[in-house]
This record gives sequence, structure tokens and C-alpha cells, in this order.
Amino acid sequence: MAVADFTPTYKESLFLPSQLSSLSSRLSNTRSHVLKPFLRPRNAKICCSVAPNQVQTPLAPQPTGTKGECYGVFCLTYDLKAAEETKSWKGLINIAVSGAAGMISNHLLFKLASGEVFGPDQPIALKLLGSERSFEALEGVAMELEDSLYPLLREVSIGIDPYDVFQDVEWAILIGAKPRGPGMERADLLDINGQIFAEQGKALNAVASSNVKVMVVGNPCNTNALICMKNAPKIPAKNFHALTRLDENRAKCQLALKAGVFYDKVSNMTIWGNHSTTQVPDFLNARISGLPAKDVIKDTKWLEKDFTDIVQNRGGVLIKKWGRSSAASTAVSIVDAIRSLVTPTPEGDWFSSGVYTNGNPYGIAEDIVFSMPCRSDGDGDYELVKDVLIDDFLHERIKKSEAELLAEKRCVGHLTGEGNAFCDLPGDTMLPGEQ
Repeated sequence: MAVADFTPTYKESLFLPSQLSSLSSRLSNTRSHVLKPFLRPRNAKICCSVAPNQVQTPLAPQPTGTKGECYGVFCLTYDLKAAEETKSWKGLINIAVSGAAGMISNHLLFKLASGEVFGPDQPIALKLLGSERSFEALEGVAMELEDSLYPLLREVSIGIDPYDVFQDVEWAILIGAKPRGPGMERADLLDINGQIFAEQGKALNAVASSNVKVMVVGNPCNTNALICMKNAPKIPAKNFHALTRLDENRAKCQLALKAGVFYDKVSNMTIWGNHSTTQVPDFLNARISGLPAKDVIKDTKWLEKDFTDIVQNRGGVLIKKWGRSSAASTAVSIVDAIRSLVTPTPEGDWFSSGVYTNGNPYGIAEDIVFSMPCRSDGDGDYELVKDVLIDDFLHERIKKSEAELLAEKRCVGHLTGEGNAFCDLPGDTMLPGEQ
């Protein structure tokens, strides 16, 4: 999975964009032009989407404290109810994306804006979080969104301070994280990225909607989700997810290939555990064309060994083939993960997500974030699936992933409020392609 740059530095200066009066003809339902400041790093260039001869003299800077650092045409305000085509739309929802100038976001943001994720009648506001050094790229992202003319995308704001960007958000997709550098130990990566997610958890706790749903993508995503959750005590623990949907999608693809069917015939696929090489793609409960996968694929050796190896190493193989990480398929898996929460799960099926283990029916240790099978009524919430089989082979592998996550939890105790950190990680289990 690709990772995006995020550096938690918060230097602030204010800039008021010029009035974009020439754009009024593009929006017949515009009532007034409202100019809002946006945070930008020192010496950053100002990007504008109108010709120089259309730009009026900038207004004098205003005091700090204004919410929503809007960008370009998205600084215009309008009444959604005034336009005939919007009368059947739902209420606007606020979505924050961190690492918004990165490769994954470059694919994801346009899917969000198109209505592919939340539906064709759901207007959205995108709140994009970057770092000081990526701010100009963030402006470029906003310009592309502006030029794409998505009718459902009503607002875009950009910034580098999560306490500003996360204001009132109902969904937070946390992609931004430091990549693992040469010679960096996994414990070091846990600490560096853990600090980022601890800070973002505090910001969500302070300013986001009290029922915000949080999807953690930046790795190591399971433990980063735990850290974020522990620093946001006002938000229900059940609202935090670690992305394991790409692993699920890869597993479905491999079962379909082996069985000689199209991948829509594969259902009930579970990824258990950590997003690492201890993850457990579950062929015992998976179904192909409604039949148990083991009844369709008779090759037990392939199921027990090769299947897991292929799923775990898929990202590394992709990098060798293409020279880049799996940003596009990661973005698709984020879409799938969110849609699984806002769309009712088909009868008898389920999906995988890394969620909080307290109260789970499988005997998995509590107080960690562990990928498990889930169902949803489509309201953004979920329940754990109870009717699953766990044999000795599956149980042993689940326990191995559990042990790793417990070790990771001990390693970040200083970030979760549990005292000093003690690292006894069992080995290097980062997935190929994420190192």
C-alpha cells in the first residue's frame, strides 16, 4: 500500500483570495461571494484559477480564527435548496482526508467527488490535510477538483493543521503517514507514525462530529487506529477502522483465479488480524458460487500455503512489475470499505475491517484493533459476524497475528496512555511493498 507524506508542523499565515466575480455565471444559484482565509505555509505561492486580468486587488488580511479555509470557486456560497436539481439531495456531509496530496488521494478524491462512494444524491465537502512542504501540491489537487466540475462537490478546504481541517467532519480518512526509510526498524516506524495518529486523534476528539467514522490507512494501520482511538475518548471506539479491504480484494481475486470463475462469485471472504505478513486470509469460511471454497478448490496445499503467500506478496510483485506501489487499488479498497458501511450487506455475506476487539465472539484478546468479519445495515455502523467456523489451523494462525498486535500495543504504550513503551516485536512482518 502506498503511503503519503505527512509532517505535523503548523506554521500559520493568512491569505484572502480575490473575489472570483467572473465565475458567477457558472453558478446560477449563487447568492453571494464569501471570501474566507486559508492557512498556507510561509513563502508558498498562491494558485488562482482565473486569468490575471480577472483578479481584483487582494483584500487586507483578517484576524485568525475563521473556520473552513476554502479554495477558489469553492469559496462561493449558494443555497442548495434554491436549485431545482438539488431538491432531492441529502444534507451536506463533511469528509476529511489526510495525506491529501499523495498518490492514494490522487485516485480517491475524485471517486469521492463523483458520488461513487456516498451516492448520486449526496453532496459533500472535502477537507484536505497536508503538510507544509506539500502545500503547493495540495493547492494543485484543489485546482484539479475545481476544474472537474463535480456537481456533488460543494466545498473544498485545504490546510496543514488537523484542528482546523477536522472541524465538524463526519468521516475522516487518514492516509498520511511516514514511509519506512532505509535501515528503519519497525519499532521506530510505530513510534514516528504513532505520534502523527495520536495528534490526529486528539484533533478529532476536540473538533470533529461526535459520531465521526474514522478509516485509518497509514501503516502500520491496525496499531495506528488503536493509537488514534485511544487519543479520542469522546468518539465511540466502534467508529475506528483499519483498512484491510485491499487484502480482502486480493484474496477474492486469487480464489477466483484458482477456481476459474469471475471474482463476483467469491463471497464471505475474511482477512483476520494485522495488516502484515501475519494476516490470515480465511479460505475455510469463503464461498465460491455459494459453495464452500474448500469444496470447489480441492488443492489443500495451495489453500494452506500458496494462497496466503500470494496475497501477502502481491504488493511487492506489483512494484517489481510496474515500479510503483498500489495506490490505485488502495483507493478502490477505501471506496469498497466505506461503501460496505453505508450500504446494507447482502444477505448471508460479510466484509473485513480492522475494528476494536472488545466484546468479540471469537476469543480474540481485547483492546486491540483486529481485522474480523463484519456486517452492516448501511447506517455507517456494523456488527461482528457470529456464524463463522474456526478450526485448529485457522485458530493457530489467528493467535499468531494476535500476538503480534499485542506486541505492537506494548511498543506504543507511551502513545495510548498505558505507560512506558516496551518493544518485543516478534520480527519484521511489514508487507512487501510497504517497506
